[in-house]
Order: sequence, then structure tokens, then C-alpha cells
Amino acid sequence: MPCPFPDEINDQAEEVDAESHRWLAASGMLADQKIIDHFRRSKIGMLAARTNPLIPRESLRLLNDWYNWLFAFDDAFCEGELIGHRASALAHALPPLLEILDGRRQPAPDDPFGLTLRELQLRIAEMATPAQVERWRTTVKEYLFAQIWEAANREVDLIPSVEDYVLMRRITGATYTCLALIDVGGGYRLEAEEWHHPDVRMLSDLACDLIGWDNDLLSYAKERGNDKARHNLVTVLATHRFFNVQKALDEVSNMHNDAIAAFVERRAVLERWASLPVRRYVRGLEHWVRGHIEFSLGSARYIHAWPSGTTWSKAG
Repeated sequence: MPCPFPDEINDQAEEVDAESHRWLAASGMLADQKIIDHFRRSKIGMLAARTNPLIPRESLRLLNDWYNWLFAFDDAFCEGELIGHRASALAHALPPLLEILDGRRQPAPDDPFGLTLRELQLRIAEMATPAQVERWRTTVKEYLFAQIWEAANREVDLIPSVEDYVLMRRITGATYTCLALIDVGGGYRLEAEEWHHPDVRMLSDLACDLIGWDNDLLSYAKERGNDKARHNLVTVLATHRFFNVQKALDEVSNMHNDAIAAFVERRAVLERWASLPVRRYVRGLEHWVRGHIEFSLGSARYIHAWPSGTTWSKAG
């Protein structure tokens, strides 16, 4: 997966990852010690540290905790047999979280996901402006609603079309909930007109595409076992374009390379008008694309699902 963006890591990575894992283990979001140990080996903190290499320690800890929340939620709600494969069950489970986000409900004492979501929102509000908090809340709501779409597909054993999948992958992967915090973590502010500018939006979409497609490549073995890899670009291409798996893998790699080229081209256009905050945000997108690759290549969550002897080309 060739990638021209810088490979950096926050120098607080190990310490913050350990702290965040202790927070996660104590939260009640993980069902048992086996899952807690799996998350420890997955080192989610390395994702935060690689995608946010330049931010201060307090910001890194906040983002690390948010990423841990997302991974825990994905495992419990989106991939679980009881909820993740039944759209009605998931639709029933989500309103309390949406009301917590809107401040209309206090989390129940026995709701670890609601309690930690409320905690994280309050911590984000301490660092962010009201507009930044609202932007993040909007992306989280979109992510939660998109999980119903995935659950409905699982329920009827539907593999979405290529066009539908590419569009929805930007939302279902929760990447926008993380991109919405790039400037918050960095201690600066992207104005609303900058966040919604066509050049910024295109670069954000391309970053989401790259992160999602690269994740699909790396997680295909893991997903094939518990979800038939239904929501994976490899399967979508193999199904609707009648590719074998190897040709589908090659096509995802080609799409990755095309998206990198489009990103670099649009970045050159943006640099003609961009303010310093916009330039910093775009560099944050680059850190996310490269950092996600480096994290995934070293995480037990993905690589250990592939057969022994599988080799991966390093980003360069």
C-alpha cells in the first residue's frame, strides 16, 4: 500500500496507551478478561499516537479513549450476533445513546457505553468550542445510524453494491468522528466554512476512502470468519464485478493508488487559498492515512487473523 505521507509517532504513545487501556478495562464495556487481554494486545493507543503524532499528552489521551470506545462499541454492537445481525435490535439499542449525546438523558448506572460516551463528550467540551463539539456530535450520530444499515444487510444476507458501499463506508467506519477531532486535539479551530469547503470535504472523503479501503484489505481475513466479510470492499468487488479474491485484492490496491493521486492533486489546489488551520488539518488527514496503515500492520487485531507466512509491503 504505497503512501507518500509522513510516518511519525507521538512520543507519549506507550504511556498514554497503558493509561487508556486501564480506563477501558475499568469501564465495563468489555465483557470478560479474555476480551480485555485481546484489546491490550491490539494496542489501540498506537493508532492514536500514529494518527496524531504532534498533539500534547492530554489531547492524545482523550483521542485514545475515544478510539477505544469506538472499537469496543463495534465489537459489542456491530459485530455481535445478538444485535449486529438484527436491524430492529440495533435500532432499539441506539436511542439512549442519541439522547445522551443531545443531553436529554442521563446514562443508566448499568450502561457502560452510555456512561463513557457522556464522559467523553464532557471531556471534549472542555477542549473544544461549542461549534466543534456540535460537529463531532453530528458525525457520531451519522455513524450510529449507519450501523442500522449494516445490520439490515446482515439480516437479509445482502452484499451492497459497489457504489452504495463506497458511499456508506465513509460513515460506517467512524472515521469522520475522528477527523472531526483533528483540530480539537491540535489546539486550533477549523471554521465551519472551512470544514465544509469543497476542497476540504473532498480531501476528507478521500482520506476516509483510503482508511476504509486499507482497513478492508487488512481485516478481510478477520471479517471473513464472523461476518462473511459482507461489508468489505474485497467481497463487494468480488460479488458485483465477478472477480476472484486475488483480483479483488488487486483492484482495492489500484483504487488506493488512484485515491492517493487524487488527494495529492486536490491538496495542491487547496494550498492556493488555505489558511494555516486548514493546512494543519490536511496534514492531520495525511497522518491519519499513513498512521492507520502502520498501526494495522502491527496490530494483533488484524495481522494475526491472516495465515502465518502472509507478507505485507510497507508503506513508502
